[in-house]
Amino acid sequence: MAIKEFTYNLEDIYVTASQLLKHLKSKAVVFNGEMGVGKTTLIKALLKAMGSNDSVTSPTFSIVNEYSIPNDKVFHFDFYRIEDIEEAYNFGIEDYLNSDHWLFMEWSERIAPLLPEHLSIIDIAVNSTENRTLKLTIETNNLTEKMQHSG
Repeated sequence: MAIKEFTYNLEDIYVTASQLLKHLKSKAVVFNGEMGVGKTTLIKALLKAMGSNDSVTSPTFSIVNEYSIPNDKVFHFDFYRIEDIEEAYNFGIEDYLNSDHWLFMEWSERIAPLLPEHLSIIDIAVNSTENRTLKLTIETNNLTEKMQHSG
């Protein structure tokens, strides 16, 4: 397991997103942080850095949004409104998880037992109005244990 930390100003989020992409070792990426910390804002920056021209919005109500990037696509999930794993099965979560596409997941603890073994975990914390600290944990296969330690 490798851990890398970034502290960034929101003005520099696109530079940070480009640097972050170089360190991702898995197409399955989990974004953790409080409501309003900037998970979707970071995802927008990552998609732009990946070459997407799509308009990025939070999938809070749709649960999943699909974005095009050159030679691939990104599925952006927001599991905040998922009450139980059965709901995830109902919209076909297995098909997404078994695809070879990028998976950006917010509030993934709601489907923790279904998460892929290898993923990158991004924990975001607010330092001030404009500054954030981002901690990237790579190649962990026990999300629950990691989340307990990051609390």
